[in-house]
Amino acid sequence: ATLSRPSRGRASIAGLDCTRDVEAVRRVTAVVGHGAWVYDDLTALENLTFWATLAGRPAAPDALRAALAAVELEAVADARVRTFSAGMTRRLSLARATLGRPRVLLLDEPFGALDERGRKWLDGHLASFKAAGGAVLMATHSFGRGLAAADRAAILAGGRIACDVALAALSAEDVRRLWELHAEGAS
Repeated sequence: ATLSRPSRGRASIAGLDCTRDVEAVRRVTAVVGHGAWVYDDLTALENLTFWATLAGRPAAPDALRAALAAVELEAVADARVRTFSAGMTRRLSLARATLGRPRVLLLDEPFGALDERGRKWLDGHLASFKAAGGAVLMATHSFGRGLAAADRAAILAGGRIACDVALAALSAEDVRRLWELHAEGAS
């Protein structure tokens, strides 16, 4: 996400070097982390206006309302976020992150705090984002959900990518065995 510099190695997103092309990387990526990064005392619409302005993006009311509609929050645009459920707050965070129409979503435990309906909604939202040409990089402990949303799986062990596989020809059990093999090898 370019919030800190790597201690070693390198990374690129959309062909851009994450160390040398920081501003360009930020223009094509959006981050949704554990925290919602929204303000409880503001309304949903006020939150999006604040974040769009902070990012130097146009804050046209129609565009902001469209962002809320995309995450099924248009009916609560003028409600204070403190009245939202955890799932609604997560969806508002996703609307905030995608205001700039990113090509890449970086998601940290995106299914956390969501009920089953919310998880199914997020599955569909991510599938639509990918179908429109976007890429999703997700860190999750929700093994089954992560695999259902993924085209590839990378297994990290000892701070390195120990395994990077396409999922088309592998079952969930195959990936679990690979994870166990590499996780045990790192300990």
